[in-house]
Amino acid sequence: MADTILIKIKTGSTDQSEILIAQLSEINFYAFEEEENFLSAFIKEEFFYEDELNKILSPKNISFTKSIIKETNWNAKWESEFEPIVIENFVAVRASFHNPIQNVRHQIIITPKMSFGTGHHATTHLMLQQMRNINFFDKTVLDFGTGTGILAILAKKLGAKKVVAIDNEEWSINNATENLIANNCTGITLLQKDSLAGLEIFDIILANINLNVITTSIKQIKLASHQSTKLLLSGFLISDEQKVINNFASEGFKHITTTEKDGWVSMLLTKS
Repeated sequence: MADTILIKIKTGSTDQSEILIAQLSEINFYAFEEEENFLSAFIKEEFFYEDELNKILSPKNISFTKSIIKETNWNAKWESEFEPIVIENFVAVRASFHNPIQNVRHQIIITPKMSFGTGHHATTHLMLQQMRNINFFDKTVLDFGTGTGILAILAKKLGAKKVVAIDNEEWSINNATENLIANNCTGITLLQKDSLAGLEIFDIILANINLNVITTSIKQIKLASHQSTKLLLSGFLISDEQKVINNFASEGFKHITTTEKDGWVSMLLTKS
């Protein structure tokens, strides 16, 4: 079984935590918990290199502690702390052991396990919220970096005729498969891939990943887009908004709108 490394970092402010989350995401940290004066960051043991962490923290004189979480303990930790979230009357995200949420259009059952994406982090929350404003009916959809499968599941519930969900981690594909079954979702194809090479063209592309993957994948995203494809992005900070807009504009994408939560943004673009 694969273990997880927990890095607990002493922080001075929420702004500092948000910047660190963005930087740590670039070196394969994939889940975070923010507390007062502390940030907990999680990474698969096989991807952890302490010198990479020190390059980020040492110049700032930031101290941290390191511990190892066994996989079974990790899953129990998520279950003990996973509270349902509700986004207006649009969608609720809960675990199978929670009671059904009343007065919402869509409910998604998620068992997060080793995967990131429950709706609690600002980026996933923003993606779910903004999906309300997109017409998914009878559309083809790509979920790039699917994690738990939460966005793919909602896309299908919103009427997408076909959803392809990819992730480069085996545990994410396994977790997403379980979540698809829990939500009685069919018509979703899960693929373990680290790029968009060889994929078809889609009407809608969802990408809640990180700034580095987004910016290095722009040309691949372009090849998977037709003239009016909608692209919904998240996983980067408000300070990177203009950089992302400019990079996509150079490849023929038009910026439509940006929404912000806790310093993170979700951005809607369209291929023009």
